[in-house]
This record gives sequence, structure tokens and C-alpha cells, in this order.
Amino acid sequence: MEDFYNPVYREEYMQGFTIGLNPSVENHMVDQSNKAFNSGFQYGREEYERLNGKISMGIPKHILTDKILEEFMLAGMLGMIIEYAQYNPHQLQIIEQWYKSGIEKYDANETIYLMALLESLDIEVH
Repeated sequence: MEDFYNPVYREEYMQGFTIGLNPSVENHMVDQSNKAFNSGFQYGREEYERLNGKISMGIPKHILTDKILEEFMLAGMLGMIIEYAQYNPHQLQIIEQWYKSGIEKYDANETIYLMALLESLDIEVH
């Protein structure tokens, strides 16, 4: 990797990374002459496939991101039931790992305090 602390390199890398996370972009669309962009694209594509499965297997209806996985972990921490019907088998394995991680951190007292707080704010949780 080139100098990631170089602002020009970092910006091009991040552009490539963002495009790499987009499953509808194909590899041949990457500018091979721009090393920063290409490197970012490759890492973004690897990140996408790590969470959602190989693009060659099809693009899932719902795309997982780290933010969505953090919500599954939080649901596990709070002992909440999750909806997972729209995810493919690869994604379900990833979701299960994050949810179980949350369950390991589950504290019933925290859930009681949170529910009381939400109730005092007239927020209903189902």
C-alpha cells in the first residue's frame, strides 16, 4: 500500500473502496492505472463479499453492512427477537455470529433499565 497518509492517495483509495462495496459495479470498470483507487476497490469488494457472499452467487435482497450487524449485536445484548427472513444463508451465518456475540454480553438488568426509560418517554417496543 502506498502512503495512506497522503491525502490524495487516501481520497482515491476511499472512492475505490466505496465503489467496491457496490455489488452492481464490475471489476472491469476499475481504473487499473490508479493504484490507490484500484486498491480501495479491491478491499471494498472483499469487504462486501465477506458480509454478503460472492457476487457470482447473486446479489441478496438486503445488503449487510457493519452498521446493520452492530444492530443485530445490540438486539442480542438486549435479548430482542430479530427478523432475518430476507437474508441469504451466507448472511445468516454472519448475523448469527454477531447476534450470539451480543447474547454473550446480555445483562437482564440493563434491559430492564432501558425498557423503563423507553416507557417513561412513551416509546413502545415490540
